[in-house]
Amino acid sequence: MNARSQTFEFAIEGRQIAEVISCMFHTILFHRCVGKYNTKGSDNYSVGTLGYTDIDCDYTDFTYIVTTSQELQQTISDKINQFQDKLRLSGLNSSGQITLEFYQKKKSGWMFKPEEIPWEIWTIKIEQMQLSSENERQFMREKLSDVLAERVFQITEIINKPDYVPKPPHLSELDLVFDTSYTDIQPYLFKINFSDTPTIANHVRTILKEAFNTSL
Repeated sequence: MNARSQTFEFAIEGRQIAEVISCMFHTILFHRCVGKYNTKGSDNYSVGTLGYTDIDCDYTDFTYIVTTSQELQQTISDKINQFQDKLRLSGLNSSGQITLEFYQKKKSGWMFKPEEIPWEIWTIKIEQMQLSSENERQFMREKLSDVLAERVFQITEIINKPDYVPKPPHLSELDLVFDTSYTDIQPYLFKINFSDTPTIANHVRTILKEAFNTSL
């Protein structure tokens, strides 16, 4: 099975890295989580509710939603902060990428660990920019708000397509499809990986600079 892949690119200031990635990943995860399964015997269960919370960005004019789960929020925050710290330590104008990969497990045999089969991969490519003036910073802030709105709409459109999503398994095999370790929510199995290898061509930054100069 070939995993679906989507890639988004951003050229932003270092202080905006965590907010931008959080916005993207939490938007995706909101659609890739279900309420916690509560068992009522061997074959009966109920599904808990899936709440959401609004999050206001500090460094751009944008609000996004996250699932109301402190545990999940902490998991995502820890990974994103590790990536942001790594990227910012690489110096100005550095770049890298971080991926959110959904997978399911397939039993291999009693002597082997289950095989992990990815079915959806979201990649966020980041170029860290250094802006030279407050006017430029304000322009980029407003531009980023528009870009985030477009990306959130894109994500929703993509996820709402009738593509493959693992079917809920029998209760005894829930952990082959869902991460059952959370006490208040049940996301599809996922992992987050990142690197600070340069990934974005310089023309991304050039386009934004030209847009700023044209607006003056």
